[in-house]
Amino acid sequence: MLSFLSRQGRGLVLATLAPTFSLALSSPFLASAPAGAQQVRTQGTTYASSGQNVLASRSPGAVDPLTGVRSRMQKDWIGLRTVDPNTPILVMAGHADSQGIAGSGTSGEAVGVLGAAPMMQGITDEHYWNLVLAHAVATLGRARGLRIDFYKPPVRTILDPDHPGTNWSVGRQHALSDGYAFEIHFDAYGSSGVGSGLIPPLHRPFSRIDESLAQEFGAYPMNFRDRLGGPKRGVAILELGKLEGRLEASLRDPRTRQRTVQLLAQRVVQALEIGLGRRSDVRPAAQVSSPPATLRNGSPVTRLPASFVGE
Repeated sequence: MLSFLSRQGRGLVLATLAPTFSLALSSPFLASAPAGAQQVRTQGTTYASSGQNVLASRSPGAVDPLTGVRSRMQKDWIGLRTVDPNTPILVMAGHADSQGIAGSGTSGEAVGVLGAAPMMQGITDEHYWNLVLAHAVATLGRARGLRIDFYKPPVRTILDPDHPGTNWSVGRQHALSDGYAFEIHFDAYGSSGVGSGLIPPLHRPFSRIDESLAQEFGAYPMNFRDRLGGPKRGVAILELGKLEGRLEASLRDPRTRQRTVQLLAQRVVQALEIGLGRRSDVRPAAQVSSPPATLRNGSPVTRLPASFVGE
């Protein structure tokens, strides 16, 4: 069974998701998406059907065949601190507590430029995909033996960034307890975005996990935008890619969505495993088989409970 964290009142509650959700994404997130929005495509073939090797050049500014351009910014840090292989990890969806206010995340190129309908009413497309990917990473990570939990705030809009239910507050407490906390994000499209990469946490010396994620996705400088709220509290920010072009089209197209999410989740989990010292080999994610994931009790992962999205 996959556990996730939620807040009830003033307490932090460890809840359990019955093994009835899907890495194949037959979830309320996707069921609620308007058909028209799913069909928007950009020029060229979508990545997930192409069978390309996703391990592209890792130099700054290089273009990855799945996630697009990597951050061109100068990496001014290196993660050398070793961590326990059983370090507890907390993954969160970026902008989960800031919908409808400033800082709600990018609309994505499909909505912002091409006129597509949002994937779900009431939240930005970035937050929609942040939720899907954060949950997929937690699901796959648990299936592969990681101590990883997924946190979802009790409501979508929390005005006080230091409220105990925000991502930042829960992530800060997790990091202070010797865990690793990070948020999944997609960067802005067009000239407003930078590209994929890790913005590292700033509460202690950079770790092997930070370095491994940066090797896989690219890196931002440690003082990016004068130190963001999450990293200052010990919460890393992982930008998976700009929400545009081939990456966004592959996510929106129902024919390639499942494979795209699986590839992204595999890459994140593999980077976590390497950073934890649980593996040293690196296989191209496109060559990793992707049957429906199973949890520790052997039950197939088939569906997300309907209450998962609701507030």
